[in-house]
Amino acid sequence: MQLAAAEKDYVLRKLLGLITARGGSRSVPRKNIALLAGRPLLVYTIEAALASQKLTRVILSTEDEEIARIGRESGAEVPFMRPDELAHDTSGSLEVAQHAVRWLDDNEGWRAEAVVILQPTSPLRRPEHIDKGFSIMDETGADTVVSVVEVPHNFSPYSLMQLQDGRLTDFWKEPLDFNHYRRQELPLFYARNGPAVLITRYKTLMEDNTFYGEHIAPLFMSWEDSHDIDTPMDFEIVEWLLKRRK
Repeated sequence: MQLAAAEKDYVLRKLLGLITARGGSRSVPRKNIALLAGRPLLVYTIEAALASQKLTRVILSTEDEEIARIGRESGAEVPFMRPDELAHDTSGSLEVAQHAVRWLDDNEGWRAEAVVILQPTSPLRRPEHIDKGFSIMDETGADTVVSVVEVPHNFSPYSLMQLQDGRLTDFWKEPLDFNHYRRQELPLFYARNGPAVLITRYKTLMEDNTFYGEHIAPLFMSWEDSHDIDTPMDFEIVEWLLKRRK
């Protein structure tokens, strides 16, 4: 089958799917490989990345041998082990991503043009979300594409209240040109959903030293696909959603 011009461009481009999965976790022990519906949590993200039509490579960054083994068995590349200094609670995702991109460039001469950070804690992310993110980056010329979800009206900053001297008062004090007690009049807000998908260009990541460039484009996702696993209850909720999806 003939590929469209845009699809041909993607085949030739170096697009890296980087899955970040360290061994430790505060909320759930060994969370990244804890079982979700009978399978290690990590596997859902690996399978989504491998099913993407636009990723050139899928790399797993971890310092943990068991996680590395599960990653390889599931089809991800594990060409290096993450240094211990990048595997602590306080280790930044930016430094982890930069290490992976730099390692591939220095050791294999393979330089990614764009990188998508995929956290195992977003198991409901689909391959089409990843592909749509790269399409958005191509179409808009954005430095960064990040997945977001619409904020419920009751969590809007205009709906928030605070307790002062035993009394509830509005958090937002400035005058508004709309009735903030009416849900229909509240402006829409969006929040990062993990994020489940975070795509950044090489220059933004490695030269500007950030995930978020000046031009950030949204990848809208539904609440159902946006659940981020952080607690044992999250595992139960997502397992129910997986069963409903099937």
